[in-house]
Amino acid sequence: MAKYDFKGVIAPLVSTFTADDEFDPILYRKQVQTILKAGVHGLSPSGSTGEGAMVEDDELVMMIKIIKEESKGKVPCVAGVIRPSTRFATRTALAAKAAGADALMVTPTFYNPLVPDFKGNYAFYKTLSDEVGLPIIIYNVVVQNVISTEDYAKISEIENVIGIKQSNGGIWGFYDQKLSNGDKGLVYSAQDEFLYSTFALGADGAICAIISAFPEESVAMWDLTLAGKFEEAKKIQDKIWPVWKAVAGPQFPRRLKTALKLLGKDYGYSRSPLVPPSEDEIAKMKVVIDAYLATR
Repeated sequence: MAKYDFKGVIAPLVSTFTADDEFDPILYRKQVQTILKAGVHGLSPSGSTGEGAMVEDDELVMMIKIIKEESKGKVPCVAGVIRPSTRFATRTALAAKAAGADALMVTPTFYNPLVPDFKGNYAFYKTLSDEVGLPIIIYNVVVQNVISTEDYAKISEIENVIGIKQSNGGIWGFYDQKLSNGDKGLVYSAQDEFLYSTFALGADGAICAIISAFPEESVAMWDLTLAGKFEEAKKIQDKIWPVWKAVAGPQFPRRLKTALKLLGKDYGYSRSPLVPPSEDEIAKMKVVIDAYLATR
């Protein structure tokens, strides 16, 4: 029997970089400890929230080891793999497995001139399954390489593919994927602004940035929805909506780190070429976050 069912609120972690682009393991451990206290059902390093395309394999290994040490096996570690080729993705995935990852969250390849067709995408996930042997969640986020509902129906037949994190297409895309393929694997929400709404529509869980900023609230929305307390869950979604509106936008990891700092959680810098938000961006975020904090 599998140790984990991989359902529920899986928090994607930000990557704690210093001002000179180095990984800060002490700050990362502090983040893991804080989010675990919120009662999340899993942790995911090196996804989009964690600037995963810029995280090196040895850094991912350190992240996974910290997660495993702090979680003590109580929740799974779902390692993000964002790489431009099958060879690179397999190498990263094997390093993640050796470090103790329980599952992988893998984006399709993303560099425009090298985006494959369905056969290429199928071969990509088939190779990862065969060579790594860990449960795989497809991270359907690449706008130039969308995994359609029809494609996922076929890719889901690959051994070890257990689900899909549906980022493309907004809440419409999530619902379409859930209705089309909900019987073929787990369908995760990645709709930060509609977390409760997607829970009510049948999401098997969520892996999205807003969980990192509001882990307690995200778990509460999940629990309340399962308990049929929809109005209470919606009130939480309504409350954090203005904050997400201020965070969403280009280069959102750097914006999220700013929001976290304003919420009293300083997890460092983003890695170059991302730069800190402008003073105007910070000021706008501070207004909505101060309003949110005043209601706590």
